[in-house]
Amino acid sequence: MRADEPSRDEIVRLDFEVDASLTLAELGEGPRDPTVRFEQGVVWRALRTSAGLATTRIARSAHGWRLTAWGAGADPALAAVPRLLGAEDDPGALVLPPGRLRELARRFAGLRFGRTDAVWPAVLVAVCGQKVTAAQAHRAYYGVLRRWGERAPGPRHLLVPPAAEVIAALPYYELHSLGLEQRRALTLIHAARELAARGPGAGSAEADLVRLGRIPGIGPWTMAEVARRATGDPDAVSVGDFHIPNIVCWALAGEPRGDDARMLELLEPYRGQRARVVRLLESAGMRAPRYGPRLEPQRIEHL
Repeated sequence: MRADEPSRDEIVRLDFEVDASLTLAELGEGPRDPTVRFEQGVVWRALRTSAGLATTRIARSAHGWRLTAWGAGADPALAAVPRLLGAEDDPGALVLPPGRLRELARRFAGLRFGRTDAVWPAVLVAVCGQKVTAAQAHRAYYGVLRRWGERAPGPRHLLVPPAAEVIAALPYYELHSLGLEQRRALTLIHAARELAARGPGAGSAEADLVRLGRIPGIGPWTMAEVARRATGDPDAVSVGDFHIPNIVCWALAGEPRGDDARMLELLEPYRGQRARVVRLLESAGMRAPRYGPRLEPQRIEHL
């Protein structure tokens, strides 16, 4: 079989409406994320499965969805696509009164909360993004992928994130040259060791989240970031985020600045669906007014 010849290619019908690009947008860490690619309504994704590496291509077709996969993990990768696209999600659980949010829910009706069921890749993204700018987070994450990631099968040049076992075996200073200071590097290594110790394919994503919550350096922000991606939790609000409180306070109360307490107060009427409200605001491009110049972040790779 040629490298560009798919292992599986099929048409499936889903019993729900979904915008795949919008739903899966949160899986991409910046515009150059080498694990996922968005091309005019087509989503490519590289992943690790219980059967091996895989690349999936998800696209609309005249008769439903065309799902294509390459690699040893093609079968489990395609079997997981409905859950990835939100088959277990219920957007109707967010009940909204007339107003801006209801209009956004109608406008972005294809937005669903899917689940990857993979905690470790979400941890890698989240820890790289702890308490730094987006540019710093992307630089560190891409660096880890380029150094320890694996070439995904198929015709696109995608990378599969390194296995937890690979990062678990590293000394922390190996990560310093990629811009991860000791605190984030050790948090990432400890998380990798905890998840690798459970063995491949053991337990559920929910069980892995419980294990993750016991690790020093994993706080509410990281737990929420991981829970949304891995389990599709529509209530996982990233408390401790620099931007989200301002977005919520500006959109829901006209207040240009806000803290976590005020954000949670405004989101309380939507408890159970608070992260869905945030995703609707973000999808609409809501931004609070900016004041003052941006600070240039310090780079630590060569310190």
